Amino acid sequence: MSELLQKQIQQLPKVELHSHLEGCIQPDLVRSIAERNGISLKNGLFTTDDMFAWSNFVEFLKAYDEASFCLRKAQDYRDITYTYMEQCAAEGTIYAETFISPDHAAAVGMSYDDMLSGCVEGINDAERDFGIVGRLIVSCIRHLGPEQAVVVAQQLADNPHPYIVGFGMGGNESMFTQADFAPAFNIAFAAGFACTTHAGEVLGPESVWDAIDNLPVTRIGHGVRSVEDPTLMLELAERGIALEVCPGSNIALSVYPDLASHPLNKILQAGISTSLNSDDPPFFATTVGAEYQSGAQDFGLDLEQLRNISRMAMKASFADVNTKTRLLAVIG
Repeated sequence: MSELLQKQIQQLPKVELHSHLEGCIQPDLVRSIAERNGISLKNGLFTTDDMFAWSNFVEFLKAYDEASFCLRKAQDYRDITYTYMEQCAAEGTIYAETFISPDHAAAVGMSYDDMLSGCVEGINDAERDFGIVGRLIVSCIRHLGPEQAVVVAQQLADNPHPYIVGFGMGGNESMFTQADFAPAFNIAFAAGFACTTHAGEVLGPESVWDAIDNLPVTRIGHGVRSVEDPTLMLELAERGIALEVCPGSNIALSVYPDLASHPLNKILQAGISTSLNSDDPPFFATTVGAEYQSGAQDFGLDLEQLRNISRMAMKASFADVNTKTRLLAVIG
């Protein structure tokens, strides 16, 4: 790939729809926040080259939880939000939605209001300093079960904020079904929140069918294994359900052995709305900017195709109409 194209991609306005805020904490910030809060981090959390240490999906979730454990105050959430938005903006990102987990905050005794106030402050500071627009998606955790998901959805419904634009679900895909979480999603949807859920990552296309048949979702987190079912691919395209694709994450978690095996191009060729995302950047050694660069380097996408991915992402975002219109004009 030429230096000119690299520079053009760097300058291209980007949109990120799929990252987990607690999974965006860089190791040095984890240490800084832990020290500030008087918390001793677990031995073995980091590798010798200062990366998070894990070797499979279950270990990744444990490392994620351990890093989140140091977050105790609104200031901590402000700092991780601001730092994440700063990094995104440095790579040309103009809009970013990130998942926040009230369950992780509650596990260490933090209130929903404190978590939210910290995130809001970080978003405001980042927009003032870097021009990036940040928004939040409240996420329940699948492996904590459907009843706890209802608690989180009700918290969302009872505490609306203009920066919270959606409801989603992450966590261990092998536990429960998507349909089990319909009560939680219906609460959020009835309260006016757009919805997304992780599916078609660890499990196959049946998990995506489960989601789109039983939940009020307009986006699917990952969803890449939809390519194993041609009928599902047609359904996604016809219904305009967008996929939040995270190639670097998929390789790191061994969903695919390498980028040559990744179905990004098949998804695009099927006419499915697609975004490129970093998921949990420091855990997977990626960024949204790196994902766009990989789009050209590894998938052969040209600048206009990458610009169209930004357009699709902005249209599929949960932002209000005025924000969408304004930022689509920036993308061009």
